Amino acid sequence: MIEVRNKRYKTIQEAKRIWLNVFLNSYEVQLQEYDQRYENEFLQLQSHLLNNTNINGSCVYEQIQQHMNCQTNKLKQQVSMKIRSLRGILIKNRRRSSSAKNTVGVWPEPYLDLLTNVFNRYEWKYLSFGPSCIRINQSAFRPRHQQEIAIQKDHKSIYDKVRSHLNEHYFVPMTATILKQYSNQLLHDLNLSYFSPLSYNDQTLALKQAKKVVSIQRKIKKHHLILRVTDKDTNAFIELKENPFNKIQDNVIHLLNQIRTKKFIFQWQYNKMMPNRIKCQLAHLYFNPKTHKDGIPVRPIENTINGPTTNISNYLDEIIRPIFDKECQNTTIIDGTSLIQALHQYMRKGLFKPSTLFCTFDIRNLYTMLPQEEALNVLVEFLHVHGYTKVKGIPLETIRLLASIVLKENVFVYGKKIYQQVLGGAMGSSFTLALANIFMWKWQKELVRRQDMTCEYYRRYIDDVFMTWNKSENALKQILENANTWRPNIKLEYKIGKSLPFLDILLSNINGTLSTSVYHKPAAEPYVVPFISDHPRHVFENIVQTSLRRAIKYSSTFQLFNDETRYIKSTFLYNG
Repeated sequence: MIEVRNKRYKTIQEAKRIWLNVFLNSYEVQLQEYDQRYENEFLQLQSHLLNNTNINGSCVYEQIQQHMNCQTNKLKQQVSMKIRSLRGILIKNRRRSSSAKNTVGVWPEPYLDLLTNVFNRYEWKYLSFGPSCIRINQSAFRPRHQQEIAIQKDHKSIYDKVRSHLNEHYFVPMTATILKQYSNQLLHDLNLSYFSPLSYNDQTLALKQAKKVVSIQRKIKKHHLILRVTDKDTNAFIELKENPFNKIQDNVIHLLNQIRTKKFIFQWQYNKMMPNRIKCQLAHLYFNPKTHKDGIPVRPIENTINGPTTNISNYLDEIIRPIFDKECQNTTIIDGTSLIQALHQYMRKGLFKPSTLFCTFDIRNLYTMLPQEEALNVLVEFLHVHGYTKVKGIPLETIRLLASIVLKENVFVYGKKIYQQVLGGAMGSSFTLALANIFMWKWQKELVRRQDMTCEYYRRYIDDVFMTWNKSENALKQILENANTWRPNIKLEYKIGKSLPFLDILLSNINGTLSTSVYHKPAAEPYVVPFISDHPRHVFENIVQTSLRRAIKYSSTFQLFNDETRYIKSTFLYNG
């Protein structure tokens, strides 16, 4: 019932956005038509007057041009007024209709997985600002001693960085008088920033937002609002009866002591990987809903920031990821721009035809489906194949031991229970990504070999793959179905066609011509940081520049670029 209701709401919401886009497009087309019409008329009139020797053509033309420009500007102003009116109506309706529960708006809203909405219209509107929104003047209502602690932290952080930079690059002594003066001035400015009185309007707005946040937090606690747990079919987690934290921490320290004693690692590496006993704690689990998929499954992510194996994971990622990036750059995609550039090279070879098919596929639950022992073997094989017997002075067998403890001592808390991950690695652990990439290097070898033999294109972005195909669709399906049998836990889901999205690009084969544009997932909300957020102003400038830069790079025609800029304008409009 909830899913049906949300689908209905989403369908109506998307239909309204489409119609709004149609109206905005029609206004833009009108403006272009007016421009083109009068430009043609001017050219004809100019030609006629300048060729007529009986009258002073230049003088008459200038007078008529002034009149026509005036009329043209009036028409443009009328169309612009309609666009502004439409935007005004949209904003007005957003403010007014938030009280009408049956009204479907076009602005981004949270996904409600409840039978009834427990939040009032003001709380719901605040939640609609999204997770990136920063509450205005958050520190204004903190007790003074908390503000003073925040000032000291900010001062120490900024001062230490500046002093270190000046000493390292410009040889300014750590005890220089100028640094002392800078420290005093910085402290004065921070105090001024924190303790300057707010205007009445800012104080009122900050207080209202603070009260809304407290009210929302109380309702979340009162009604036990949580995300639904899915992905139970993976059997990746088992429940533990006892807390193994002390044992895990002891195992990590024992392993580091052992390999340091045998001089398999340097002292600085030992220090870097050693867990902080004071801050160390078990990871905890949270879930991100995948609203673009049917049933709204969720993606389990572990917060391992202070876990016993986190420092080892971070260091392994630091030394191994660059090796993968270097050795596998011919089969990996960095971003959408690199994909477009590679496809243009494919076209220049004469391989892109009207019959060329695109294929995309992704590995289902890759992070939690990695067979741990096999992944460790593949890691050692990968390093050995590429000529490594040591990495940063660490032998491969020691690398395997360190990677093994990261994978196998993976325990987390969810609710009031403790679980251990027995398949794959933690999504949230930095080394898991590098290990998944290396495992896929081994898994994809047969596909890469086939594509190389026929000069077809094959590239991968983590667990998402894009490839071209110039044979029959059935032949490709047979290859992909066969790939599904290579590993019992590794299953792929594929799509084949002449127009497919991949990452954030929509790629189309239109009679042998490659068309590219920015792709927006249908279920994704058109969300950006709301303008009401207390971000620095340059953040909003960067959002605009980044959006336009992507539109320029991805759009293969001027019309597609115009369509994307219209989408960008609408998105900014939806977000205030």
